[in-house]
Amino acid sequence: MADTVLTIEDLQVEFRTEDGVIKAVDGVSYQLAKGEVLAVLGESGSGKTVHARAIMRILETPPAFITGGVVRLRDLELLDLSEADMREVRGSQIAMLFQDPHTALDPVFTVEKQFTELLQQRQKLSGREAKARTLALLEQVGIPDPGKRLKAYPHQLSGGTAQRVMVAMAIALEPEVLLADEPTSSLDVTVQAQVLGLLASLVAETQMAMVLITHNLSVAVGLAQRIAVMYAGRVVELGPARDVFAGPKHPYTAGLLRSIPGIQVREERLPGIEGVPPDLLSRPAGCAFHPRCPLADDRCRSEMPPLAEVLPLRSSACFHPEKVAR
Repeated sequence: MADTVLTIEDLQVEFRTEDGVIKAVDGVSYQLAKGEVLAVLGESGSGKTVHARAIMRILETPPAFITGGVVRLRDLELLDLSEADMREVRGSQIAMLFQDPHTALDPVFTVEKQFTELLQQRQKLSGREAKARTLALLEQVGIPDPGKRLKAYPHQLSGGTAQRVMVAMAIALEPEVLLADEPTSSLDVTVQAQVLGLLASLVAETQMAMVLITHNLSVAVGLAQRIAVMYAGRVVELGPARDVFAGPKHPYTAGLLRSIPGIQVREERLPGIEGVPPDLLSRPAGCAFHPRCPLADDRCRSEMPPLAEVLPLRSSACFHPEKVAR
């Protein structure tokens, strides 16, 4: 891939609990190019957020442990860094945008104080320089009259404004990669569209790369160039967003697509995916999706299908990609 900024190879994360070991991320691999948006999709518990937190090395250990793989930012092996060195990388080279801004922001400090502390510590700016930079960032993310927001506390901000503040903090140190974890799920539909539009414009303007974690396929197709679909800790489909949307090559992806409501009036319920995601403490043999899959056969029940190329630029972890229909 041209100008690759992030490489993930066989990333593995497990949770060691009293009941046993849970493989939350089981061999995730992909690359991300400069200026590219990759959407990572899947149901709750598929490993989307855990894999992103592993990249940032902000998992709570114990019970979570990164047990294998490579996370390479340009030529820098993040999993080999000391915690002190990793702290220098977070924010300045790779940053994360969290799901709930009111939880991520410190409730006891004003917006100005939170930015000033970040900019003075990491960029060695003076107080006056930090304030000027904060105002510029708030203006860049579309916050009206940013000077009035400096003295505000997080609880005094609307959800949309708080998320814009979080976006501004995430890009403050000009990272090359942004991991956005369900950045609009706590917002209403109108504000969601505004924040997603903001992220799209920032990617175009700065050419940073972004991993967008979402459960919304429509959002993914509208914003991302490529889609990675996760199930039970593994990537089961990977490819250009519009191609995946038009012709999925994994039955799980096809099931997700069929569950998207359309604008037409429906007299019947939307089709869902039968069954529930597997209990990762007792993962089924073979393909983890086979108990819910209409295409499953004896091979699916006994062998784990690898993620393999099935078309140019398209990969699927399915033994029957040619039989998948949307």
